[in-house]
Amino acid sequence: MLAQRTLRTLTKAVGVGLHSGQRVELTLRPARPNTGIVFRRVDLPEPVDIPVSAEAVTDTRLASTISCGQAKVHTVEHLMSACAGLGIDNLYVDITAEEVPILDGSASSFVYLLQSAGIELQNEPKRFIRILETVEISEGQGENIKWARLTPYNGYRLSFEIDFKHPAVDSTGQQVIFDVGQGSYTRDIARARTFGFTKDVEMMRSNGLALGGGLDNAIVMDDYKVLNSDGLRYDDEFVKHKILDAMGDLFILGKPLLAAYSAFRSGHAMNNKLLRALLARPQAYEIVSFVDESKAPAGLAWAQPAW
Repeated sequence: MLAQRTLRTLTKAVGVGLHSGQRVELTLRPARPNTGIVFRRVDLPEPVDIPVSAEAVTDTRLASTISCGQAKVHTVEHLMSACAGLGIDNLYVDITAEEVPILDGSASSFVYLLQSAGIELQNEPKRFIRILETVEISEGQGENIKWARLTPYNGYRLSFEIDFKHPAVDSTGQQVIFDVGQGSYTRDIARARTFGFTKDVEMMRSNGLALGGGLDNAIVMDDYKVLNSDGLRYDDEFVKHKILDAMGDLFILGKPLLAAYSAFRSGHAMNNKLLRALLARPQAYEIVSFVDESKAPAGLAWAQPAW
């Protein structure tokens, strides 16, 4: 049986929020089968659980934010991406502020935390959302167009193209295809950092955003070049970070996808709109499991073997 996964034991991290600059403590805890991933605001007078779902997303400006009532958690996508990459189905995320810590700006620190806790198989089948019909959304026209789509595919593949028209970005690869059945998330995607431009950072800080951002947790560029002394981790790190973000945004659906995702200049907002468009068309998908693991597409027990 292709089984659900959780952690063997709990693990903790301390960091700052990218936008809030607030110190935040994160505790990742095992959860029972079929729990899903649940964020818990433990700093509130009465702790509030926020289960991840497409409908729980209430803000997609610069990051993905989930809410339950007045309780919010910002910037969940990098941790969600790590969970998707390692095949974690069930997890409690206790958090002491309203933003997930940015750590090094990629998903690699979260991958390390999850692996250090140990990954445990559970006695319930992993459930996937298999795409049966193409679902697509688009915005704009001509040079301003952007789009994202899901199409049927026997596995999970992501394709992304960016178009920033910036010298530092133009000199790198701007399109990446990542297939979990052929590549390694931890090697090929997880280390790609978020990125920004000095002119935008100055504007965001004047509006109370990006207060925790810097060269130690983001790729920062001026009008011409990358300012980080250590350069890029991948030749195509910019577009690989968009794949990383997309994996996290799509896993907010609550179950892993069997689909091909492709996008051009998409982001958090369009990724969530794509999920909502999918859910609005029940005939476009089905829930499946694999009692016989040998019949599952290659790579579905992806990432790391459980131990």
